[in-house]
Amino acid sequence: MKTFVLMTKVATPEAQLVEVGAKLRNQDRSRCVWFRQIKQLCPEVNFLAHYALLGYWDYMDIYEAPDEETAAKVSMLSRAHGAHLVESWSAIPYEKLRELAEEIDKLKEGEDI
Repeated sequence: MKTFVLMTKVATPEAQLVEVGAKLRNQDRSRCVWFRQIKQLCPEVNFLAHYALLGYWDYMDIYEAPDEETAAKVSMLSRAHGAHLVESWSAIPYEKLRELAEEIDKLKEGEDI
């Protein structure tokens, strides 16, 4: 399984505080439906964490999915449930990144991998 990070913004940057609050309250109801639809359409998705953020993004979800197509479904369902902006990132465990860097270093040194 691959790891993905879903960044979600529920309101536009110009939104007034009252509008943002209303969207967040509505998001709670919509999130239950969103989660059920993901489980129905993408049963292999495994959510690892859900965070509310203090910054540009409102929410961050970390989850595992078998491929990018499944991650795209998760993103599209988020937009369908009222998210103003959605961005999906692929995440690589740090140790795996170190292994990749070591492979590249070996190639630069002329060693066989």
